[in-house]
Amino acid sequence: MKARLVVQCLGLFFVLASAAINAEPLSLDQALQKAYIADPRIGEKAHLVTAAQGLLDEAEANKGWRTELNSFLGLTTAVDGGFYENGSSTCPVGSDCVVRDDLYDFNSLSLWMYAQFTVIKPLHTFGKIENYSKAARHNIVIKQAEVELQRQTTRYDVSRAYYGFLTARDIRYLMEDSVKRLSGALDLVTEWLEEENGQATEADKYALTAGVALLSRYQSEAGALEKIALGGLKVLTGVGLDNELQLLDSRIRPEALPETTLQSFKQQALAHRPEMKQVEAGLTARRALVAANKADARPNLYAGLGGSLSYSPGRDRLDNPHIYDPFNSAAATPVIGLQWSFSGGIRDAKVKQAQAELDALISKASFAQKGIPYQVEEVFTQVHASHVQVEQMKQASINARRWMIAAYTDFEAGLKEAEKIITAFQAYVLAHSDYLRLVNDYNMNTVKLKNLTGEPTLMHTQHMTVNPEN
Repeated sequence: MKARLVVQCLGLFFVLASAAINAEPLSLDQALQKAYIADPRIGEKAHLVTAAQGLLDEAEANKGWRTELNSFLGLTTAVDGGFYENGSSTCPVGSDCVVRDDLYDFNSLSLWMYAQFTVIKPLHTFGKIENYSKAARHNIVIKQAEVELQRQTTRYDVSRAYYGFLTARDIRYLMEDSVKRLSGALDLVTEWLEEENGQATEADKYALTAGVALLSRYQSEAGALEKIALGGLKVLTGVGLDNELQLLDSRIRPEALPETTLQSFKQQALAHRPEMKQVEAGLTARRALVAANKADARPNLYAGLGGSLSYSPGRDRLDNPHIYDPFNSAAATPVIGLQWSFSGGIRDAKVKQAQAELDALISKASFAQKGIPYQVEEVFTQVHASHVQVEQMKQASINARRWMIAAYTDFEAGLKEAEKIITAFQAYVLAHSDYLRLVNDYNMNTVKLKNLTGEPTLMHTQHMTVNPEN
């Protein structure tokens, strides 16, 4: 009973400990680390790397010993006696011996056991194994690059959810504060109207009521977006929708402006983009496949051992060296030979297909050399332009807030009409919400620039360690 209680207490402890870990605030980098482990899309790509490694193992295995065995159990007619009629095994000198001819006469049945085997090792394949192995090694590089591409996609998705949550939450806070202030102004106008002191009109009341309703609408929308973004972040990081998740950042802030020059970014992209690695490895693999398909027209030189064994216990063995007995025999010999495989037009068609795929990949590589620098320049320009916009909207938001506070203060003192305070509130809400959205867009552009320039993700796996030249 005590042991059971201890186990239950330990179980409760681990549950609470797990909940505490899940509730620990996450920074963006920590969220990315969790997502790289939890995202099944990355796991899927990693398994394809393992499959590509299996293809290499298959190609390399062709260098080793190969065993072929064919065996069966069957039935044949039983045979007693020797080579001559009446079962005699000898023919005395001067005798008129007759060779027996009862091959197809049925007397009784005998079990027939047969086995044929070869054990060979390729000595030279004229480039087949070497080129297929080379293609398989570079195929691993292609699959590894797909893992990194998926990790970059995950980085973008997590960043979008993370920044989107902070943006939605900040906009909700903005709307809550604005609703609170406008509701206070509405209460004041209602009080003035009840006192009939002439400081407010029914139009002021209607304007403030409309303003509160409109801001409440945007507050609800921001709250929904906040919940959606947090749910997406829970799924991506593997926390689970039913568990708590808190973010370390209290509000969204613009990331630092990249200091690298445009030209350096272009060179980095051409050198480190996973797509460029895929193109380079793909070209090498396709050239190797073309060479391997052409080598299929040549023979394989091999050495090994071949033999056969046939045994039928119901038949007497015939040991005449000039006559082959398929039912009772044994043979084995070391061999060296040439193995040919004639496929005619099939081989030519495979060469043609491989060459066409190589030419298509060369065209794709040419486009990548031109298109990638343009992609980098486009996003680089967007990053710098949006950074300027963020700075300008930051100042606009600060001054709009000052305007709103001053107008609200003057309104409380009875120095301004409700229309003025609504105009000030509108300017502040628009300026600050636009600033928050611009910060979100700017941050996402910086993430996109990281992906386009081939900046590696924060964590690497064992699948990224294969050298195609090994």
